[in-house]
Amino acid sequence: MGYNLLKGKRGIIFGALDENSIAWKTAQSVHDEGGTFVLTNAPIAMRMGQIDELAKKTGSQIIPADATSVEDLDNLIAKSVEILGGKIDFVLHSIGMSVNVRKGRAYTDENYDFTAKGWDVSALSFHKVLQSLYKADAMNEWGSVVALTYMAAQRTFPDYNDMADNKAYLESIARSFGYFFGKEKKVRVNTISQSPTATTAGQGVKGFDGFISYAEKMSPLGNATAQDCADYTVTLFSDLTRKVTMQNLFHDGGFSNTGVSQEVIEKF
Repeated sequence: MGYNLLKGKRGIIFGALDENSIAWKTAQSVHDEGGTFVLTNAPIAMRMGQIDELAKKTGSQIIPADATSVEDLDNLIAKSVEILGGKIDFVLHSIGMSVNVRKGRAYTDENYDFTAKGWDVSALSFHKVLQSLYKADAMNEWGSVVALTYMAAQRTFPDYNDMADNKAYLESIARSFGYFFGKEKKVRVNTISQSPTATTAGQGVKGFDGFISYAEKMSPLGNATAQDCADYTVTLFSDLTRKVTMQNLFHDGGFSNTGVSQEVIEKF
């Protein structure tokens, strides 16, 4: 597309694994809009993914960081400011995993060590990222931080398991931290509640294919794709949304406001 919406803006993008991931698509869209950024992921995810290829394509450097480690995050932020030549304008938090889901533990049979680990990675890491940015005064005024979430934070999707609780916590952090970051630094903090999306993370959820096609039939505009999400994220990073903060923004083709659709009625 290319409207130069992010010309001269600098950022950090967490969580690009492979070309299906929303963070990967967002990095490409940000690049197309003139933004520069540092890519980061957990060392283990970097071994699994193809992040080097994305770095080449977008002329970006990669800094490995465990998003649950404050020391790693402080280092990531300091190095990013150095590499990019100034303070940060945008950050994407695109991180989530549940050990309970991976190990096939039901919500009614959680291993709480697994729960704590998943919560740290999926939810508390967002607070850690925000706090590190805030304490380092690393964000420019009118900067923008976006985290990805899912509607299971508000409504029950049985197989989404403890990730639903993680996402509810994540969304609360956006409101709570968004207040202080807005008041004191003019930085905005929002979450995007995305349609179910066929990413590596998404496909780990049981019955995922049925779930995607149900959402498709329920949404008047159909599901939002990873690319659609990338484009929406670009608008939130841009100066066109300066007064949008502390919001959970549904990006789901209308799913969240649809009680039932004609297609679903006909199916049953």
